[in-house]
Amino acid sequence: MDQDERLLYSSSFGAAAAAYAEHRPDYARAAVSWALEPAPGPRVLDLGAGTGKLTATLVALGSDVTAVEPDTAMLTELRHSLPGVRALSGRAEALPLPDASVDAVLAGNAMHWFDMAVAGPEIARVLAPGGVLAGLWNVVDDSVEWVAGLAQVSGSAAIGPRDTPAGWRTATADLHLARTGGAPRFGSPERAGFPHGQRRIADSLVSTLATRAGMLVMPERERAAALTRIRAFLASRPETAHGEFTLPMLSSVLRVRRL
Repeated sequence: MDQDERLLYSSSFGAAAAAYAEHRPDYARAAVSWALEPAPGPRVLDLGAGTGKLTATLVALGSDVTAVEPDTAMLTELRHSLPGVRALSGRAEALPLPDASVDAVLAGNAMHWFDMAVAGPEIARVLAPGGVLAGLWNVVDDSVEWVAGLAQVSGSAAIGPRDTPAGWRTATADLHLARTGGAPRFGSPERAGFPHGQRRIADSLVSTLATRAGMLVMPERERAAALTRIRAFLASRPETAHGEFTLPMLSSVLRVRRL
């Protein structure tokens, strides 16, 4: 994805901020705890915080959280739902924080939107020595037969290659920032996945998939057709046709330490 495409996709969420806040899943608490495990202290930056899905879990774990988010509508939702959290407007490439001011930087379903060549040094700048950088992604568990079928029917705009465990590992292979500008800033990456799930009904799962960036930037006619296909698939499956069900997921984590 080139820079213009990244900007188009990453800026699409504001128009659906309320739906994002209502329908997107949180993160497995065990995944967030693992991400923070090596951090030297409790000061955490939630970068690309969106509407606060990851922020809320960090608060529940007792972290001293600062949230940074570039989109005004998303930031408004976060401030509404978590009024006690320090929430700032800003981008990964130009962080509104002083040097060595946080012990961990976490990004929930956001790191792939960053220009890492610029964001890497910025993240290293605000991290204290020995601090942790971790990206978290919720991916669907396509080892479950009906979930694999859903991914196939939905298409890459709704469930892309990065949204399954194997695809996620490939897509994040170059995101660990082992070297930036020839100088090492971060150590070797560690990865882990933690079981997670989201209680849904068919309509709310359709609404969740509709908040994916690929869906949001689609022409309206194509988007409506894709959502119709998804609804028809869910109606055809015994696992999802009647009442509530759990969407099987993993909260997958990529973790590195600042040198």
